[in-house]
Amino acid sequence: LKSFWLNRNIRSRFSVTLSTMAAVFPANQVIVVGGGLAGMSAANTVVEHGGRTLLLDKSSFCGGNSTKATSGINGAGTKTQKSKSIPDTADIFVADTLKGGAKKPELAKVLCINSAADVDWLVDKFDLDLSLVARLGYR
Repeated sequence: LKSFWLNRNIRSRFSVTLSTMAAVFPANQVIVVGGGLAGMSAANTVVEHGGRTLLLDKSSFCGGNSTKATSGINGAGTKTQKSKSIPDTADIFVADTLKGGAKKPELAKVLCINSAADVDWLVDKFDLDLSLVARLGYR
């Protein structure tokens, strides 16, 4: 019961804080929590569109789980794959993702369908070398 009361009390205080922040926090500023690939991408997108970003991470360095992604970044239909004549599609990627145990097919579809544009954005925007293509997944 103590835990429930504490959580309810925190939620109550937090919602008041959110209401107050919404009234005074400038619309072109965001706080991004997490300095992994997703957080960094979100923060950079805000800056690209003229906003200001405060990025917070619990670690002494940014990177999150992305620093452990030694097998690369999955994507289907990327510019790199096309330049190497690798026949991969978002549909194949969706099937692999679902076969791998994805619990929310609608989210898996969004991830897979957007993957080429997302990977290409990383390569183009940050001059990343993602030219090494390897086969991952269940095929």
